[in-house]
Amino acid sequence: MQALKPSRLPARSGVGFKPEHFDAIIEAVQPLGFFEIHAENYMGKGGPPHARLSRLRQDYALSIHGVGLSIGSPEPLDEIHLDRLKALCDRYEPESFSEHLAWSSHEGTYYNDLLPLPYTEETLDRVVEHVDRVQERLGRRMLLENPATYLLFEESTIEETEFLALIARRTGCGLLLDVNNVFVSATNHRLDPAAYLDRFPLAAVGEIHLGGHAETTDDLGAPLLIDSHDRAVKDPVWALFETVIARRGPLPSLVEWDNDVPAWPVLLREAEAAETILSARYTPDAA
Repeated sequence: MQALKPSRLPARSGVGFKPEHFDAIIEAVQPLGFFEIHAENYMGKGGPPHARLSRLRQDYALSIHGVGLSIGSPEPLDEIHLDRLKALCDRYEPESFSEHLAWSSHEGTYYNDLLPLPYTEETLDRVVEHVDRVQERLGRRMLLENPATYLLFEESTIEETEFLALIARRTGCGLLLDVNNVFVSATNHRLDPAAYLDRFPLAAVGEIHLGGHAETTDDLGAPLLIDSHDRAVKDPVWALFETVIARRGPLPSLVEWDNDVPAWPVLLREAEAAETILSARYTPDAA
């Protein structure tokens, strides 16, 4: 078995890179540990996207986050998509690659959603097979992200935290803990997010995501949260983040803001808030 390149992001805050912020970013050195991009936005061979990313890569660590592998699909992985992903990783040698515990395609049709899956032995075997294939093809350890969910499957027989722990144990992959997803899912399913984190395999976590969510109600008038990535991180999510960092120590922590993208200073303030929490727990061994 080949040795996999490990995830090597610095234990600092980062943000998702948006082209509209490029000029502001390169004007001066930014107080950030890394930038993250969505892989599918950079699968072309050239043009302005690659010119900007190449310039950014000169000064900052890079995390590549996939949204289109459809890890949870019952169908085989799209090998053409996987080849494009490998070419992108070979081109930029990111410090980290991650994907979602979800499915997003079926019979050649790609959906603009990250869809949930039942947690069963059959699904577990399929996800393990797919994670193994991704890591083998890329030659690097990937991180798998916990989903934001809006429904539960009656056929599920394995709790989500145990499902993720089993995947990590069987494949050697790491986990990406999206703290906002924890809060969104727990609220939607009337569960305790702190109890969920108590059961989460924190030792396998290689990166954290933070983001904003929208608040609405379902057809019965009960609270319903949407993982919208269109606003600032909310106080309950910051509190959960502090809990994780207190237990696990500083970890690479990304602020996601993908819709209704604000001006650069607004996004930077969010990253600085995360950095303050990380710094409070910093030790030389956590660098």
